[in-house]
Amino acid sequence: MKKICVLGLGYIGLPTGAILASKGFKIIGVDINFKVVKRLNSKDIENSEPGLANLVKRVISSGNLKAQTIPEEADVFIICVPTPLTDEKKADLTYVKNATKSILPYLKKDNLVILESTVPPGTTQKIIKPILEESSLKVGSELYLAYCPERVIPGNILKEIVNNDRIIGGITQESAELAKEIYQSFVQGKIYLTDATTAEMIKLTENSFRDVNIAFANELSRICDQLNLNVWEVIKLANKHPRVNILNPGPGVGGHCIAVDPFFIIEKAPEKAKLIKTARSVNDSMPDYIVKKVETALNKIKVENPLIACLGMTYKANVDDIRESPALKVIRKLRKKGYLVRVCDPYIKDFSEFPLFSLKEVAEGADCLVLLVDHKEFKELEPDEFLKEMRHKIIIDIRGVWKPYG
Repeated sequence: MKKICVLGLGYIGLPTGAILASKGFKIIGVDINFKVVKRLNSKDIENSEPGLANLVKRVISSGNLKAQTIPEEADVFIICVPTPLTDEKKADLTYVKNATKSILPYLKKDNLVILESTVPPGTTQKIIKPILEESSLKVGSELYLAYCPERVIPGNILKEIVNNDRIIGGITQESAELAKEIYQSFVQGKIYLTDATTAEMIKLTENSFRDVNIAFANELSRICDQLNLNVWEVIKLANKHPRVNILNPGPGVGGHCIAVDPFFIIEKAPEKAKLIKTARSVNDSMPDYIVKKVETALNKIKVENPLIACLGMTYKANVDDIRESPALKVIRKLRKKGYLVRVCDPYIKDFSEFPLFSLKEVAEGADCLVLLVDHKEFKELEPDEFLKEMRHKIIIDIRGVWKPYG
């Protein structure tokens, strides 16, 4: 199995394909976006993921990776396309279905198909398998199928994709074993085998666990606000208990996983997933809570046309990823209410929706400064650096970087 077709050249597909190419596999990277394909083949890599641009340029130069808009025959097909939410908060499997259908003309006996996209439990067995069998090949004997979810975090993808343990769920045991052969070529962590539906549930369980724990921290922060307590001190000292590890609160949850994946469990078991549903509600309500907090602070100074300075708009620190960003939701809500808002984010070079300001410019004449993302650039500055530029000295630190202002 030396030739692999990777469908989807986004946050997961491109790093996966590049690493496999670096291990000697011939990789055909497929993306329906012609601009993405053209840029990759010309070695114009627009991605801030550490080390990824250099790796991609190297494997393209070696001939082991090429990008195109349609699949071709291969030994292995890996599907890494998005699974966004519908307006009804259910999994939109359009990209997954279309990617699977696109490989039907190229499937041969003994091919292996691996799904990496995050999906509701049962998708591989009940949706992918029937589509693949439209090729007249029998899945499990003539065609092999497995589910192997990604387990990486933006900003550290190349390290985690190699070092983290992996779960592989096969439609059959042989399917799982064949997929393991592929991942063993670059994964240094342990590889655990199970069935496909269990593997799908494991992926969702991991991110739902994190969502619930973040919701606890966010709920705690709101309670501490009401009781006029410093939530950061409460958490710090509570975590001195040997069996307590409370996470940090923030403006909500973003990114491609935690803000989305729990809904896939809720979709399958709406009457049972009560805690998971509540956690989603708590975290999704945080941007509105932050906006109300800002409004309350501004009402005390009673200034006309107040200017709000916001630090950060990405969904987490030290990355350029704004997918489902709660910080960006806060900014948009403030702007929608008619406030004058300046935004500074050192990781976003350009943004069409509104202008961005430098660290020197953002706080000048501002009435309120809101720290939404704990980028290292913000941590390295003292709040006095901003206060001296502001008209009114209101700082609301959502991330606990400057704890007296939290």
